Amino acid sequence: FLDDHGIEKISNLKRTMHSPRKRGAVIRPPFLGKKPSSIQTRSGPQWDAERGVYRLWLISKDCFESRDGLHWVATEKKPTLPVISAVIDPDDPDPSRRYKGLVSTRGKREPVVSPDGIAWKKLAVPSIPSQDESNLSYDEVTRTFIATVKHSGPYGRTVWLSTSRDFQSWSKPELIFHPDEQDQKRAGEVIRWRIGNKALLPMFQNNPKDYNVQVYNMGVFRYEGLFVGLPAMFHSTGKMPNYPNTDGFHVIQLTCSRDLKSWKRLGDRGIFIGPSPAAGGDFDLTQILPPSRPIVKKDELWFYYTGLKYRGAYRYVGTYPDGEMIPLEGYDLARGAICLAVLRRDGFVSLDAGATPGTLQTAAFQLPVGQLHTNAQLQDKGHLIVEVLDEDGRVVGKSKPISGDQPQGQVVWVSEPDGLKAGKSVRLRFTVLRGSLYSYWFSNLQ
Repeated sequence: FLDDHGIEKISNLKRTMHSPRKRGAVIRPPFLGKKPSSIQTRSGPQWDAERGVYRLWLISKDCFESRDGLHWVATEKKPTLPVISAVIDPDDPDPSRRYKGLVSTRGKREPVVSPDGIAWKKLAVPSIPSQDESNLSYDEVTRTFIATVKHSGPYGRTVWLSTSRDFQSWSKPELIFHPDEQDQKRAGEVIRWRIGNKALLPMFQNNPKDYNVQVYNMGVFRYEGLFVGLPAMFHSTGKMPNYPNTDGFHVIQLTCSRDLKSWKRLGDRGIFIGPSPAAGGDFDLTQILPPSRPIVKKDELWFYYTGLKYRGAYRYVGTYPDGEMIPLEGYDLARGAICLAVLRRDGFVSLDAGATPGTLQTAAFQLPVGQLHTNAQLQDKGHLIVEVLDEDGRVVGKSKPISGDQPQGQVVWVSEPDGLKAGKSVRLRFTVLRGSLYSYWFSNLQ
């Protein structure tokens, strides 16, 4: 229910965006004595079925593996190239191209391939123009590689799109997402909320004349029948005297699209993943960079994102003899880590009802083969009922009430007359009382 696709009408249901629950850092930076240490990723974990592990690439020329998604260890060998983001391509018949990724070279992203995710080779193909950010994901439905890169646009940093079907010929990057006037008007409100919240790490600079919002990075991935975007909205709070940039912080918002070109802002531009309290020992205090995609773990979506305590070189007062920077007193040397946040599967947006029942009616569609399921969470004395309507709007099927927390609730019909046969043109009507509806689907489709 991120958008209104397939919905004919909604009555007395409130749309609510949900944020994932944070689980903290799962990959921490190495201890380097007196030297600052930090790690970052722009990849989403990829499941390597042959090895039985998830793999995650860091932009520090490292690769980590995990069997359960919680306990990660570095691979015995480091990748031969500093891969920014990588995917596993199950459709390429050439085993030497099973892994695909992007590396950064002087304002460009160069496509690279590998048989094992460790030994990488650059392809003799045109690179993708980009500034200092990018993400890569693979849409297995259309067999399309999706690269989002950063260029200047309205109000500064913006998101541009380049795609490829063969990982060799890439479309010319085009602008797909940028902050608008409404973002700029709300910038002061968000910044004042951040600065006024004493539980959060204070900003180093605060000058209202420098307030603005830009899009630092956006991970994009196919989820079920649409695309989900995770834009990192950078809020500038003031210029730095000893750093050629601005102080500021990120919050991750939520967007969706049906064509990768037109994007719908969700949750009234609210925060999907925001900063953690400074006193909790977390890393995601100031900068938060999204992954290319989450992984599905049973009834949950796991998001691995970069959390950084501070922003930029302005947190340092000098350099050691070997050139490493000396941090300000009181600031941690371990600055950045890979953090995990967990969301209910299909849990981006729910349709909610209280003591007054609410209804959703779908547009007409041909009833497919398969069992109808719903993802719903009902409170005490709450329930969900599904009705099937024929072309004339008559009820030809009704379910037994669904109650409790049902992430994969199977719809059981009171009766199953001819109107429920596959191929019939029908509408579904969902009635919710004291609860939330997240999604519905048909399993065992043929």
